[in-house]
Amino acid sequence: MSDFIFAAQQGRKIPKEDKNFGINNRAKAMAAERGADQVINATLGVLLDDNGKLVVLSSVNEVFQSLKPEEFAEYAPISGTPAFREAVKKDAFGSFIPSRFTEAVATPGGTGAIHSTIANYSDAGDRILLTDWYWGPYSTIAGELGRSVDTFCLFDENRKFYSEDFRRKVEEILAVQERLVIILNTPAHNPTGYSLTDEDWRQVADILNSQPKTKKITLLADVAYLDFAGDGEKYRSFLPILETLDDHILPVISYSLSKSYTMYGMRCGAVICMAPTKEIADEFKSVCEYSARAAWSNCNRSGQMILTKIYEDPQLLARVQEERAGFRDMLLRRGRAFEDAAQKAGLEIVPFDAGFFTSVPCNDPEAAAACLEQEGIFLIPMAKGLRVSVASIPETVCRILPSKILSAIRKAEKKKEK
Repeated sequence: MSDFIFAAQQGRKIPKEDKNFGINNRAKAMAAERGADQVINATLGVLLDDNGKLVVLSSVNEVFQSLKPEEFAEYAPISGTPAFREAVKKDAFGSFIPSRFTEAVATPGGTGAIHSTIANYSDAGDRILLTDWYWGPYSTIAGELGRSVDTFCLFDENRKFYSEDFRRKVEEILAVQERLVIILNTPAHNPTGYSLTDEDWRQVADILNSQPKTKKITLLADVAYLDFAGDGEKYRSFLPILETLDDHILPVISYSLSKSYTMYGMRCGAVICMAPTKEIADEFKSVCEYSARAAWSNCNRSGQMILTKIYEDPQLLARVQEERAGFRDMLLRRGRAFEDAAQKAGLEIVPFDAGFFTSVPCNDPEAAAACLEQEGIFLIPMAKGLRVSVASIPETVCRILPSKILSAIRKAEKKKEK
């Protein structure tokens, strides 16, 4: 029997509230009741300064404040303004100039890019391949579109990229599907902070190139945290490797301005292809426009105008990059502080490179998170462990948190033994 009253269930299990935002709401409520200094809220992926205030790049805010009404109030074209589509490709690729045919279509943040890719490059009932540590909404998007998710082990026993398990799972799925969408969230992977190395990427390319040419594979690189991973050119070094993929594989980039430009609420991003032929690129633009019209119609124009104006002014672009670099260094110091404190405390964490998050493996994440909440510490329990947002807590807290997490994990394990 359906659990729904009037709406069509369609095989969905819909919670009463989003898990992550629900935990964040409980953290805010406790802070309001007990005082902010009594609560550690390391839940959501938004960058806060050491006083808990949202970081907004002042250079970006100045551009926003300068917009004329017609620049933000008018409808944007479904695919995005032409100037934005060119600017966002420059932003995504950096100094790399693709030899392939590229197209960009505006989306409401990276989430829209993921939705559009799954909708257009997988069939109903298909499995979408993810790493076993993954951002929960991937599964939500897939399920809403009538797909499911499957996973491969991200790390092997040496805590390196587990290429052989990736190969095994790709071959297993392609044995029963004609097409496959693969999502790799890197660099600064959410939720672990891991970044695939260029050697990891070469292994991915070799494995995919070895698959039957009759199969269609879409490789989606979700680079939401790209510009907070470190040096922009270094972390874009994987892009040329995508051009070594054979013609039966379509590289697609999910690009978001939420983190890079601190424009979370403007919901501005793009889905970008690196197609082997012009015909595939033209088709990409057409199908993504169609999906956009059916889902959100057109995107926020103000975000598009902001990026366009930044790329029209080299000095302004330099200011944005310099300001961002300062906050990126702050974020990296936090991540390194957490990593160092975890090692000293004897707390195992997954391999961390950069970004907004790191993760702690444990056997009963829900129980450990519940123990932490009793102490006013709020983390996100996931299938394989606890996600910690180092983006939202100061370096001083990053240094004391690992020992508290270890204590909660042990407490939860003792309760389970009883």
